[in-house]
Amino acid sequence: MADSCQFATRVVAAGTIAVLSPLLLLAAAAIRLTSREPVLFHQERIGQYGRPFRIHKFRTMRSSADGASITVGGDARVTRLGAFLRRFKIDELPQLFNVLKGEMNFVGPRPEVARYVALYPATQRDIVLSVRPGLTDLASLTFIHESQLLATASDPERYYLEFLMPAKLRLAEAYVRDRSAWLDFRILAATATGILGWRWIPSPYEAVPT
Repeated sequence: MADSCQFATRVVAAGTIAVLSPLLLLAAAAIRLTSREPVLFHQERIGQYGRPFRIHKFRTMRSSADGASITVGGDARVTRLGAFLRRFKIDELPQLFNVLKGEMNFVGPRPEVARYVALYPATQRDIVLSVRPGLTDLASLTFIHESQLLATASDPERYYLEFLMPAKLRLAEAYVRDRSAWLDFRILAATATGILGWRWIPSPYEAVPT
């Protein structure tokens, strides 16, 4: 059953890539025309069962920029085009190829870098890493304006580690506990409408303590 579900997910990913190929090509061309930076950004993240993999994104930041792993609102490293791509989540679309390769799902806990995963409490780590990471999840909906939240913190990384990451883990636990095709559909629908400006969180997860 699991193999057939994963095969179906890959088929859907391939179809989605085909449908969105004009947008993918347009974004890639825009990045190439406005910057000498590589079009794609690759970073190692931790996937199911703790296996590392390379996540793909359209580049939205200057490759020579140094700084924290998190991005805050108004971050000077983000290009003007990058801000637009981030606003409409277009920068995340290359992760469809991660889904196609079986490294990710459409819905699942967002993958983190190894140094953050190492800080997960053991019980939560086992639960969250028991499923494939996703393009979107409950935390993505709850903290859709995460960069703006971080921008208000005096120490953004400390705020992320002490408040945002624990809240995301609680939401990821809730997802793993209750996951179903219906929940995945609602998360995908809420993600699509959230990008267009209508934010909502599937019930009852808006009540999960954050």
